[in-house]
Amino acid sequence: MHTTTFLVHAGRETAHAVQAINPPLVRASTVVFDTLAAYKHAHHQTVFDSPRYGRSGTSTTFELQRCMAALSGAETCLATASGLAAIVAVLSAHAGPGRHLLLNQGVYGPTRIFCDQELVPQGTTVEYFPEGADITPYLRDNTSLVYIETPASLTMEMLDARAVCAAARQRHIPVAVDATWGTPVFLDAHALGVHIAIHSATKYINGHSDLMLGLITGSHADLASTRRFCDRSGAHAAPDVCWLALRGLRTLAVRLERHQQTALATAQWLQQQPQVRRVLFPALPSDPGHALWRAQFSGAAGPFTFELAPCSEAAFAAFIDALALFSLGTSWGGYESLVLPAVPYDLRHLATLPDAGRLVRLHVGLEDAADLRADLAQALSGLG
Repeated sequence: MHTTTFLVHAGRETAHAVQAINPPLVRASTVVFDTLAAYKHAHHQTVFDSPRYGRSGTSTTFELQRCMAALSGAETCLATASGLAAIVAVLSAHAGPGRHLLLNQGVYGPTRIFCDQELVPQGTTVEYFPEGADITPYLRDNTSLVYIETPASLTMEMLDARAVCAAARQRHIPVAVDATWGTPVFLDAHALGVHIAIHSATKYINGHSDLMLGLITGSHADLASTRRFCDRSGAHAAPDVCWLALRGLRTLAVRLERHQQTALATAQWLQQQPQVRRVLFPALPSDPGHALWRAQFSGAAGPFTFELAPCSEAAFAAFIDALALFSLGTSWGGYESLVLPAVPYDLRHLATLPDAGRLVRLHVGLEDAADLRADLAQALSGLG
């Protein structure tokens, strides 16, 4: 079944039960049972997709989790309160005194902040490897997880996920990936050898900029410790946001194709502008990571980053402020276009020179491509 067809029809089991098109939204703090035997069965540690207590989910939650697991080619899925909550759950479940976590340098800024400021003080050793490196020399006897994000957040470097998984497999070390950028539509993470895939469903999966949600996919065994962490920390998602995410999934594939088409046209246009030094987008044939992107992804909706020619801070601010169709905001994946000054977390300790080139991240939305180019053109014209 084609992905677009699957997304229309999957995740509607509870809808069929009430003779409706869309699954019903079920809110509950207390789950009641007819018999003690039923209560004990629901709370058995091997039962994951039936209501036990409102915090762990209702039928709406489980409907989304089953749909996302099937879309990802995984056995199971966990829904958390946000994308960062999903990241924290996976990392925390594999952290602890005497343990070693290995991450690529370009992971999402808050991921590094959590590792450096929360896990390290608690006794976890955290190490970062360059995107192009062979991870074998970095692996230790106490490495409990390899965590990657591809492409790298903001700087967009690609890494060889298959090679990372192969090296980790030799040492029986699980691999987790932040796969938000590709979504399961453009990145089959588990087919690459990844054990745990994390998605900030806040972004493309929902697509409407009105919820916070994280989704984690993998096998029951690979997610066992993460599931325990979520149960103990109360990190599960509310049914309302799960219901909205099911709505967003219906149009995910269609929206991604439109995002991809407009993003690629915009990136190619920016490459021709004299005010732009370079465009960082692995879907471009000129990008250093293009071959890896083609080998691992089936598409690239964005977002992407570009570097301006050297300019003053005042000129940079004027460029950002002049944009009319690109709203200034910290997120991406919705239907609207966004712009953000891009400062990778691992570079924030470096002083920015007064006239240094500056990185700009764009999320290209569903607006008309010509209108977006015109908006960028008038803003760039102020840079000379």
